[in-house]
Amino acid sequence: MSKARHDNALLDPEDALVLLIDHQSGLLQTVKDIGLAELRTNATALAKVATLMNIPVVTTASVPEGPNGPLISDISQHAPHAVYVPRQGEVNAWDNQEFVRAVHNTGKQTLLIAGIWTSVCVAFPAISARAEGYRVYAVIDASGDMSWMASQITMARLTQAGVIPISTNAVIADLQKTWNRPDAMEFAALYAEFAPSYRAVLESYRQALDVGSQTEN
Repeated sequence: MSKARHDNALLDPEDALVLLIDHQSGLLQTVKDIGLAELRTNATALAKVATLMNIPVVTTASVPEGPNGPLISDISQHAPHAVYVPRQGEVNAWDNQEFVRAVHNTGKQTLLIAGIWTSVCVAFPAISARAEGYRVYAVIDASGDMSWMASQITMARLTQAGVIPISTNAVIADLQKTWNRPDAMEFAALYAEFAPSYRAVLESYRQALDVGSQTEN
């Protein structure tokens, strides 16, 4: 890891890796601290921005053949480049050597982690990776837990361990850096997906453009 990356207080898109852990159909039904539609939209947004910016993605599932269920299809659909790592029953994904190897093989040192449950499937590998020197962010609103209290306690634990809590919106904006880029409208569409009020902004902007073009004609 270069010193420049350590010195940058914000995200470096070229050093980022997205880890989506245990977003499984069964576990999803146990989430109570965030609406399921919002959680699913935010996790999908992370997959989409990773694809848009060519950021590697590693996924894994906890006993998908059991009651926890398979990974939701949104992630593989919108991040077809994601590497899936099966586990052998390990609760902490970081205890699985293949998962750790998949992370190491990317060469990235900044981990953006989301999953279900926040207190277990996010917290355990996040704290483990942080202890090994990775710069780790926990994307809280793309994760879910069994209660609001569980997620609040977990955020305190993560912070004490040096893991940085962050929102999906902040991740995307930090990776985007500037509107002066050729794919700016693709980022605007992403914001509109998880922020309905921003969709209204886009609609009014497009209508203004239409009116302007009609006036010119």
